Amino acid sequence: MSVRVTALTDPEADSSGRRLAWLASGADGVPVGSAFLRLFARTGQDHLAELELHVHPAERRRRTGSLLLRAAVAAARADGRRSMITQAEAGSPGEEFLAARDFRKVLTLTYTRLPLADADTEALTGIIERPHPGYRLASWEGTVPDELAETFVLSRHAMDDTPMGSTDIGTITWDLERVRDAAAAVAKRGDLLHTVVAISESDGAIVGFTELVVPGSGQGDAQHYGTGVLPEHRGHGLGRWMKAASILQARERYPELGGLLTDTADNNPYMSRINDSFGYIPTHTTYEFQLDL
Repeated sequence: MSVRVTALTDPEADSSGRRLAWLASGADGVPVGSAFLRLFARTGQDHLAELELHVHPAERRRRTGSLLLRAAVAAARADGRRSMITQAEAGSPGEEFLAARDFRKVLTLTYTRLPLADADTEALTGIIERPHPGYRLASWEGTVPDELAETFVLSRHAMDDTPMGSTDIGTITWDLERVRDAAAAVAKRGDLLHTVVAISESDGAIVGFTELVVPGSGQGDAQHYGTGVLPEHRGHGLGRWMKAASILQARERYPELGGLLTDTADNNPYMSRINDSFGYIPTHTTYEFQLDL
């Protein structure tokens, strides 16, 4: 079967980057696959492209994926990109496809889920109420309040040393515009962003945070985003403290919510231990792949 690859226009360009798209279709015009390529635009990541490629199961091994990949690689190189990253679930056809085309594994991510009905509310309450001398918790929904914005932006540096294996991820630079853009993107798709932070009582600065995105319906599963503590404030159990508060808030505010999802790099044992202690159950493993362009 002959396959035609058509370049599409994606109107969703913003200050963080833009996307290119391709649609693969058969001789009858029926779609059989697609590819999206995100070209990051912010300083520190403008060398990077991120690929999302899908082929209908019935159309695999017919060069559809190869044709889509060829188009995406050519576009990334033409744009001066140095690296392309993508993901595939362990044991999937995608893993085999990428490994055969010079992509290399650079990171292993374990995905886990906490069924909220199984969350131990008594234990969570005990963790939250246990004193953490010199610190207090605060939380908000949506965009960070103006009075906390400056130190919240600074607290994002807690993610600077997040284990990323050998991924050529570059430098992610956070400023207030980026923080507000991220919150606006969540709101635009109809979801709810919940943030819990740890605040140093000595100067009122935010020193750690954890974020949870809840579906706008309050049903299904919510997704944990970043969790981090600034290096100089680690060793006080703040990560576990904040995450306990986030879990309990989700259970109390969204009685129809099914569970909480998260993913953790295999070389991040600290966060893995926190998730294990709360009862998160592994669901699958995904590999981050990288192609050097």
